[in-house]
Amino acid sequence: MNKKIVVVAGLALALTACGKEGGTTAAPAAAPKPGEKPGVCLVMKSLANEFFQQMQKGAEEHAAKRGDLTLSVVGIQNETDIDNQVAAVEKCVTQQAKAIVIAPADSRALIAPIKRAVDAGVKVVNIDVQLDEGAMKAAGIGDKVPFVGPDNREGAKQSGMELVKAVGKDAEVVILEGNPGAANAAQRKAGFEDAIKEGGLKLVDSKTAHWETDEAHTVFGNMLSAHPNIKGVLAGNDNMALGALKAIEEQGKKDQIKVAAFDNIPAITQYVKDGSVVATLDQYGAQQAANGIDYAMKMIAGENISGWQKTEIKLITKDNVG
Repeated sequence: MNKKIVVVAGLALALTACGKEGGTTAAPAAAPKPGEKPGVCLVMKSLANEFFQQMQKGAEEHAAKRGDLTLSVVGIQNETDIDNQVAAVEKCVTQQAKAIVIAPADSRALIAPIKRAVDAGVKVVNIDVQLDEGAMKAAGIGDKVPFVGPDNREGAKQSGMELVKAVGKDAEVVILEGNPGAANAAQRKAGFEDAIKEGGLKLVDSKTAHWETDEAHTVFGNMLSAHPNIKGVLAGNDNMALGALKAIEEQGKKDQIKVAAFDNIPAITQYVKDGSVVATLDQYGAQQAANGIDYAMKMIAGENISGWQKTEIKLITKDNVG
C-alpha cells in the first residue's frame, strides 16, 4: 500500500518553532510530474479520540482505493495540542506536499500556517472544524480553502430535541462544551441552546471540557454537586458524554439523568442501546476525510473549489443504533 503514516506525539521543537507567526517560508510546491503520485497530508486532532481513529482508517482505505496519491496521516497528542498541529502543517509544507486536508484544533490559530501553505502553492481543504471565515478573509485566503463538513448547529439541535423528549419541559440541564477556539464547539453549543429554548428546558450551567473524557468527568461532577436536580446533559462530543456517564454512575443516578451527544463513536453505542444516551449524531468522519481528499485532488488538477461543501449527518437513537 503506497502511503506514509506519521503520528505526532511530540513533533520536534524545531518544527514547533517554525509554526509560529513569522516562521520560515517554504519553497513553492512544484507541480506533479507526469506519472508522479502527489503527496497529500491529512492533519487531524487527537488520535486518542475514536472519531479521529475512524477518520484515519477511512482516509487510508480511500487513498488506497484511489491509488493515485501518497497519503501522510498526522495526529496530535490531545485536543488542545495546537502548537504541534501548527508544526505538523509546517512539516507538510517543508516536505512539499501538494495538498493538506486539515481538521483544525482551533479555528483561528491555524490560519497563519495555512496561509503560509497556500502562499507556497499547497492546496488546502478544511474538514470537520470550520476555520474562522473573517480571519480567512482578512488573511486573503477566504476563497482558496473550501470547508468540507456538516451542519454542526442543526445536528446538535436534533440531538438536543431527543433530550427534550426524554426529560420534559422545565427540566434542569447542562452543556459540556468543546474547545473554546473551535467553531464546531460554538456551533454545537448554539444548537443545544436552540433545543433548550424550543423545548422549554432550564439551562443551569455550561462549561468547556475541551472534548476530553477525563475533564468532562471532573467538570460534570462539579456541576452535579452544584445542581443536584440536573436531569439532562448535552455533550458536545461522545468523549465528553462518556465522562459525564461515569460521574452519573458514580452518583447512582443512571436512571435519573439522560445524555445527548454528538459523533457516534463505537464506545457510545452500548449507552445508546440501554437508553442512558438518548441520542448521538453521526457526522461520518471517515467520509469527510475521503471527500476532503477528493476535493484536494481536484484542486491539484487545477479545479477551483471554494465555500462550504456540506456533508451528511444522521441522528442516532435507540431505534436505529447499529
